[in-house]
Amino acid sequence: MLDYRVLSAGDTALVVEFGDRIDRQLSTAVLALARALDAERIAGIVETVPTFRSLMVHYEPLALSAAALAARIDEQMQKLSVGEIAGRLWHLPVCYEPRFAIDLDDVAKRTSLSKQQIIERHSGPIYHVYMLGFLPGQAYMGELAADLALDRRETPRTRIPAGSLAIAARMSCVFPLETPCGWHIIGRCPIPLWDPAHATALLAPADKVMFVPVSVREYDSLVTRASQDVLRIEPVSEFVGAVA
Repeated sequence: MLDYRVLSAGDTALVVEFGDRIDRQLSTAVLALARALDAERIAGIVETVPTFRSLMVHYEPLALSAAALAARIDEQMQKLSVGEIAGRLWHLPVCYEPRFAIDLDDVAKRTSLSKQQIIERHSGPIYHVYMLGFLPGQAYMGELAADLALDRRETPRTRIPAGSLAIAARMSCVFPLETPCGWHIIGRCPIPLWDPAHATALLAPADKVMFVPVSVREYDSLVTRASQDVLRIEPVSEFVGAVA
């Protein structure tokens, strides 16, 4: 059985902590437990929220005590099967042109790579969605190529546009809304990742993402279609990827 700790997070949540690092194996365990608890439909559990290395379980204390919930979590952990991660595979278009990639020159300087090499390295991998957070629908995706890994900017920007594609450490994110940001902006995605009308996110933890470079013309066309509510994006397939 995997090592884990159950910690209190106030009067209405427990946190199941699997470790102190970010890696695919821990993410697999977090997502496996979330799916197991969701499938069990335990009365009193309100929501499960996966993070990089832990699962927060919100509960209604009048329907389920913390001790009873901890016992149910232990039951699930005793029989938890942690194998390959299943999720949907998405192709997300990204325009890496200077109009949108405001930090691309600086990233090239810092990494000693050409701009084309940066684009190729960034758009080459299949990324794993670890978690959603910070903004509605914002997916933290890894792993970024090691030679693109940079610390955050020394001076964060007070505002970046919605759709900005940014990198920091071994993570890549598309920011769904206008926001302050200290990451390095290397492109922009025209696909809305958050639907405010239905309060739904396009991506989910365990999904996989490939970034597809597009021209400014293609980007503008996709933005227009999205604004007219005629743009539809579907996953390419269901995807099962071996844990790295």
